[in-house]
Amino acid sequence: MTAPQQSLPETPDTVPVATAPERFWPRGWWRLMELRIGVIPLPVVLVLLGIIGYFLHLGTALHQDKLPTEISMMIAVIGVGGFLCGELGKRLPILRDVGGGAILATFVPSALVFYKVLPVAITKSVTDFTKSTQFLYLFITAIIVGSILGMDRRVLVRGFLKTFVPLSLGSIAALAVGTGVGTAMGLGTRHSLLYVVIPIMAGGVGEGALPLSTGYADLLHRKQGDIFAEILPAVMLASLTAILLSGALNRLGKKYPHLTGEGRLQPDEQDEPALVQEDKSVTVEVEQVAAAGSFAIALYLLGLVSKEAWSFPAPVTMLFLAVLAKLTSAVPPKLQEGANIVYRFFRVAVTYPLLFAIGVSITPWDKLMAALHWQNIVTIVSTVVTLMTTGWFVGRWMKLYPLESAIVNACHSGQGGTGDVAILTAANRMQLMPFAQIATRIGGAITVTLTLLALRWLKL
Repeated sequence: MTAPQQSLPETPDTVPVATAPERFWPRGWWRLMELRIGVIPLPVVLVLLGIIGYFLHLGTALHQDKLPTEISMMIAVIGVGGFLCGELGKRLPILRDVGGGAILATFVPSALVFYKVLPVAITKSVTDFTKSTQFLYLFITAIIVGSILGMDRRVLVRGFLKTFVPLSLGSIAALAVGTGVGTAMGLGTRHSLLYVVIPIMAGGVGEGALPLSTGYADLLHRKQGDIFAEILPAVMLASLTAILLSGALNRLGKKYPHLTGEGRLQPDEQDEPALVQEDKSVTVEVEQVAAAGSFAIALYLLGLVSKEAWSFPAPVTMLFLAVLAKLTSAVPPKLQEGANIVYRFFRVAVTYPLLFAIGVSITPWDKLMAALHWQNIVTIVSTVVTLMTTGWFVGRWMKLYPLESAIVNACHSGQGGTGDVAILTAANRMQLMPFAQIATRIGGAITVTLTLLALRWLKL
């Protein structure tokens, strides 16, 4: 009978190691903070919603329909609202593939205001803040100056000059097709031309529909308010159409990469400043970013001077000055890269809050709905499609990327600077903002001027 074998003592290698459960603090909390709504951590969103709710309750108790007017409160309101709508649009099937984030960030708050779902205090505070600060123009300033200084100087001039060809031919084609379709739909040639097609390409609301309606009122002896209400739906619905189509083009570009420069207008164009490329040792400090921001603001204020002195649009003057500074190497490499960082910050952090503020303050939902009868829809869509299709084929003929050329032409049918932001956001090509401003500002101004001159001379 053999003796039972004695078990060997367990060595450290054979001892099972009991893994302690991971503590929530701090790593679990860190993972929670990495969950974002847009750029805002999820816990911060919940805290901000609680704070906003508290001040809304406090205002109701004091019978005040207004939130505190501090800029921090307004940033919280439009930031949470904009990123919530943007995230929803990015996640909805189908809509996410056609720029759903930009669409929902703009039009959901507009609908919430019209149907009185959004508290009056938020509506009033956001509207006052948006109109008093005009921070739409601060956004456009940062985007234009940053993107121009971040472009390859060698192709900048060629890009600007080439833009005019598809834009001009697209405008002529859209004028003919849109008027013809409107006439066939029973809207009448005169109505289709003056009240649908031309307002679409007039440059938006403030720079397009308003001066156009004023000129119509003087020449046609009608009330300006009535005319403005009549042409505004076409402007808004055309902008929505351009947003949807630009979002669809972005999806097309992902499927067929050879059709797009991913935001570059023409082949061999580089996004990084040429002088910075030559010196890879260039490092950008916070001071350079601040200096670039002040430089951009100075250019915009010079634009305001030109507006007061010669009635020339401030963004266009700013655009020309930024191009001049780039072409003459007036801006050192560090400042150029600082401007590029300012551009990227505004594109990522400010776009959706801005669209939310615009939706609340200056996007009338009822006017958009007024345009939704099928004759108007067919006429408007055919006008925008013709404008973009012409841009595509003429741009390709001009050795531009056809997808980018079509998107620039789409901005000619947008809702001014607001439309440019929404269209380029839906297309994920914010670096095209300088060319979009040419299409919107200069193209719109030419459209309005030629229309009013023709009305005066031809007495249509």
